[in-house]
Formats: sequence, structure tokens, C-alpha cells
Amino acid sequence: MSALTVSHDPGQGWDDLVRFWAEEEWPEGSKVEIIEGIVTVTPAPASRHNLIAARIQRRLYSVLPEHLETSQTQAVAVPSRMGIFIPDLLVAPVRAFEEAESCMSAALVELVVEVTSQSNARHDRVSKPAAYAMAGIPLYLLVDRWAPGGPTVTLYGEPKGEVYRVLSAVKFGDPIKLPEPFGLTLDTGEFPTD
Repeated sequence: MSALTVSHDPGQGWDDLVRFWAEEEWPEGSKVEIIEGIVTVTPAPASRHNLIAARIQRRLYSVLPEHLETSQTQAVAVPSRMGIFIPDLLVAPVRAFEEAESCMSAALVELVVEVTSQSNARHDRVSKPAAYAMAGIPLYLLVDRWAPGGPTVTLYGEPKGEVYRVLSAVKFGDPIKLPEPFGLTLDTGEFPTD
């Protein structure tokens, strides 16, 4: 099943759109995001998708300082891009989790990880990095199982406006290093390829 978009009043302001997102009854188990002002509903990710996020999270636990925490279900808001996203994994200060209600400000996030799904990889490659860069998230790790040249992992950083600089890009099987405050080398050979 692929993503579907939900009709709403296109003239709605940000607050009305967020209220619609928060109060509507969505299909159980689905992932509901606002991408470029459009409510997008996708099915729960496949097991291999979740396994990649879990393996990255497990590796991060070994190096995270006490003031940082991870989540696979935390919504982040980027009002300037009319977006609420639920990354596959994020790292933010513990205080940001304590202060967040349904959404955390993306400006508080240190690292965001997206694992592409075949049906909506474009969002992870184009829309989300533009929003994450605009919010000033220092690092964006894209695990692209469906890249045209074969599965890749790309680390983006140094956000300026809506653009990141590619810090490193590898094919599945090659290591990729996350800089401080993580100082972690991920073995992408642990990621399932099919």
C-alpha cells in the first residue's frame, strides 16, 4: 500500500492544520505526517525498514551522552515548511522530550534518520531534507534502500537555508561515520538489502 493524501481546506492556517492532524481519527498503525502542507497517511513501515532504524538506535545508545535521548515515534514540527514529520529515528536533548506535547520543535533535534520506503522515497530525498535543513537540524542520515544505483546511506550536515551539504555517502556494506557528539561508525553491512 502506498501513501495517500487527505483533503482539508487548503486555506487553513498552520494552527488549524495542526489541530486537524491532531484531532482526526486516523487508521490504526498508520504514520500521519504533514508534508508541505498536505496531510499524508502511510501504512506502518515493513519489518526490514524497522530493523534498520532499530540497529541504528542500538548503536547510538552505546555513545549517547546522558543529556541526549532517541525516539522512533516522536513528531517534529517545521511550521516554516508547513510540516509535521515522524522520522524513523531522531536524537534530541532529554529536555526537548520533557517539554514536547504532541510535537517537538525540529529546531531542538540533533540528528534525524529517515529510511526510505519504495512508495514515498521522494519525501525522504527531497521534501524532508529541505524542511530539516530549514529547521537547522545539524545532521540528517538518509538510509535509502531504494536508491536508483543500489542501496546507499548518506550523511548530510552544515544546513544553509533549505540545503544540506553531503558529508559522506556510502553503499550498503561500507562503514559511515557520524561526527561528534556521536563519534560513531555505523556498519551498514548490518542493514538488510531486500
